[in-house]
Amino acid sequence: MSSTILRSPKLPCPPDPTTSIPPPHNQSFFTPLPKRRLCISIYTCCTAGDQSSNSAFGSEIKKGQAIELNKVNDDNPYEFNAKDSPNPLPRPLTSADLSNMASEGSRLRVAYQGVRGAYSESAAEKAYPNCEAVPCEQFDTAFEAVERWLVDRAVLPIENSLGGSIHRNYDLLLRHRLHIVGEVKLAIRHCLLANNGVKIEDLKRVLSHPQALAQCENTLTKLGLVREAVDDTAGAAKYIAFNKLNDAGAVASLAASRIYGLNVLAQDIQDDSDNVTRFLMLAREPIIPRTDKPFKTSVVFSLDEGPGVLFKALAVFAMRNINLTKIESRPLQKQALRVLDDSVDGFPKYFPYLFYVDFEASMADQRAQNALGHLKEFATFLRVLGSYPSDSGIA
Repeated sequence: MSSTILRSPKLPCPPDPTTSIPPPHNQSFFTPLPKRRLCISIYTCCTAGDQSSNSAFGSEIKKGQAIELNKVNDDNPYEFNAKDSPNPLPRPLTSADLSNMASEGSRLRVAYQGVRGAYSESAAEKAYPNCEAVPCEQFDTAFEAVERWLVDRAVLPIENSLGGSIHRNYDLLLRHRLHIVGEVKLAIRHCLLANNGVKIEDLKRVLSHPQALAQCENTLTKLGLVREAVDDTAGAAKYIAFNKLNDAGAVASLAASRIYGLNVLAQDIQDDSDNVTRFLMLAREPIIPRTDKPFKTSVVFSLDEGPGVLFKALAVFAMRNINLTKIESRPLQKQALRVLDDSVDGFPKYFPYLFYVDFEASMADQRAQNALGHLKEFATFLRVLGSYPSDSGIA
């Protein structure tokens, strides 16, 4: 069955006037680039008295927040841009607002990828119940927002029980210098959403994230719907709502239906009920590891080529009775291939890899320290990504 691929559908909105501000006094927020400017779109949240939100999470979810980092050519390296939203927004943040963020101290600002109603927003709310959730267009944006002090934390998916690892975020963990300070697991329950008055038999196509479409394969096949992939589940719900589509539905969360005023045609349409996504909580500074509660530690390392080298690396944990919960390999990028096979001119004999490992032990545990000390003896690269409390509950 053929399907159409949609990329980041945008709603037509008249742009607001752009406001330029001089560089802030604290230059740690931005790094000027020659003949370029860092263009950051930031939506502030509704005030505490705004009662117009119909979020499934009540007052904990704010409306109209977003961060989008784009680089454009210009002589002015600093500029904030405000954009329109389907809902009225307060004024854009100013340099004074940014300088006051740390002093306010009342709520953490937590970045997540997607738009309001995304599963990542629910994960952020579970990880930090009283947080100010800030949507970001891309995973990279969330990492940069934390590094530039625009937000305090980021909550991003790293693996799904059905779809496997989110490789992009593994690569970004190595590229950026953020620390894993926690994890949160979220049960994924998909709904089939449509505009009010639209019935299942009226639908000809369905929009959602590619993984969500794959996770509902059996249901969508029975309904005979054409799949159309978009960037995220909540974005699909937003798209059909604001375009008032009558022949299309969306696979998204129950929260997205409430936020965008959509009708729920069917709930729990995923093929497997054991659909859980694990999210990482990221911060600029690590937390102090402890031994009075279950902890998990994440590391990344590389090895020289040779017989049994990976076996030796994993054995440093086994001989100390440390349980591994995850192992992931990723290509070691931006490094020349080191050995060529003489029998095939110009073709590599092997490709260098990085190995990401999660294990059940705190870095305050002497066993973990000894294991990593042992691994360091023959690893060509080793970095601790974080030591943090394990999440044993699923919500």
